[in-house]
Amino acid sequence: MRVVSLVPSLTEAVARTVPGALVGATDWCTHPAGLDVVRVGGTKNPKTDRILSLAPDLVIANEEENRAPDLDVLRAAGAEVLVTEVRTVPQAFTELDRTLTACGAPSRPRWLDEAESAWADPPAPERRATAVVPVWRRPWMVLGRDTFAGDVLARLGVDHLYAAHPERYPRIPVDQLRAARPDVVVLPDEPYRFTADDGPEAFPGLPCALVDGRYLTWYGPSLAEAPRVLAAALRAAHR
Repeated sequence: MRVVSLVPSLTEAVARTVPGALVGATDWCTHPAGLDVVRVGGTKNPKTDRILSLAPDLVIANEEENRAPDLDVLRAAGAEVLVTEVRTVPQAFTELDRTLTACGAPSRPRWLDEAESAWADPPAPERRATAVVPVWRRPWMVLGRDTFAGDVLARLGVDHLYAAHPERYPRIPVDQLRAARPDVVVLPDEPYRFTADDGPEAFPGLPCALVDGRYLTWYGPSLAEAPRVLAAALRAAHR
């Protein structure tokens, strides 16, 4: 089986579960560390000619991370493309199972069982909190409706204030974000790399939780540790 992955989460999952199956991955596929495969460009601008030159048996993609025209080019050239849709934690487990099976996994991996167990009983906060969750700056963009990260936070007792917005990633002026007075501002380090020096200063007087974006937005082996790691980061914001 020769697999090209266009999704960092799925790259890590396949590499951990079916060693040797991956022959190509995007430039953004950073896990597992030291992954030695051909790099095929970005998630939004993959080099389709390079992908096809690898003669993959399967290309794995995601409906949000990858563009349909790129996937159409691959299909038109005869490549088989599996497209996942992941907008909730349970859906992540279903799609991971489907993807790993398609990639030739001989059995369900232990890490997937551990991840499902971790999310069956995640850390419970003392009370539910409200949040805004910026994902970009210049312009400011936040989590809106129907997102995987939003579902992750909701299962940890955090309700983001734009969950009912008609857009999935709306542009909201920062003065409006401040005026919403959330209990916490959640600042991940991807896709925009928020840091202690870049992000919190825009929300004076509001608790800010700097979180590892891999635990908030990736669906793969990191899911097993995500409830604990994210819950700790959220608690730290209120100290």
